[in-house]
Amino acid sequence: MTQPVGARANYCYRHPDRESYVLCQRCGRTICGECQTPGAVGVVCPECMAQQRASHPRTRPAWMTRLTGQNAPVVTYAIIGVCVLVFIVQTVGDLLGFQVTNALRYAGAYSYPASVSGAFEPWRMFTSIFAHANILHLLLNMYTLFIFGSALEPMLGRARYLALFLISGFAGSLGVLLIASPIVPVVGASGAIFGLFGAYFIIQRRLGGNATQMLVLLAINLGIGFLPGFNIAWQAHVGGLIGGVLVGLIFVETRQVRRRRWQLPLLVLLCLVFVALSLIHFFV
Repeated sequence: MTQPVGARANYCYRHPDRESYVLCQRCGRTICGECQTPGAVGVVCPECMAQQRASHPRTRPAWMTRLTGQNAPVVTYAIIGVCVLVFIVQTVGDLLGFQVTNALRYAGAYSYPASVSGAFEPWRMFTSIFAHANILHLLLNMYTLFIFGSALEPMLGRARYLALFLISGFAGSLGVLLIASPIVPVVGASGAIFGLFGAYFIIQRRLGGNATQMLVLLAINLGIGFLPGFNIAWQAHVGGLIGGVLVGLIFVETRQVRRRRWQLPLLVLLCLVFVALSLIHFFV
């Protein structure tokens, strides 16, 4: 039996047993319902759709843009990653008997002369910032750090934000040295986080923002540290808060272009004052 010329054109080119009268808008081949992909006008066959997708620029998902975009709080993520890694090392090391937490924690006695304290180890003023006592302590601090870091880091820039965090953390340890018992060790990023509180409050106030809610939140978190039974190093909170307020003042007062040259010298001067205060027990 002879088949009329062109009859096969009414069958899907991928499924010859399926009759169809729909053509691909790009190549003109007949395609059945299974092979049709809706396009801007008409439908497209699988091969043309694959070519179209390959030629179009790839777009990143929204969550990836937030994580890696220009304004993404990369430093905040890095600090959180370091704290989580340190906590894992603490947990495993302590279980194996290496006493990792004891090697990272800070007490005022470590800033005394070795002849008095037995060990002069001032670097613990920084190492203690990244160590935490337990998983709840870690989660609460990292959540708060994420909230305020996501707001402050794009506002200040990564270098200024990192400087704020480290200076505030050192100021928190300085508060422990000057106010707390020299034999009571502490760990945690709370001092640095309170520094973020203080800097954010100052920036909001000086730039005309509404800082009332921030002040209430700050008062609540600071007051919790004074409640008996919570075993919280409020001295680190006070020290970190003062450090953050001072750094925030420097950033705000030097934000204008003609004053920008004073920003780094003032930060260096503040650091030198803090270092001098940290050595006061060494020389007295």
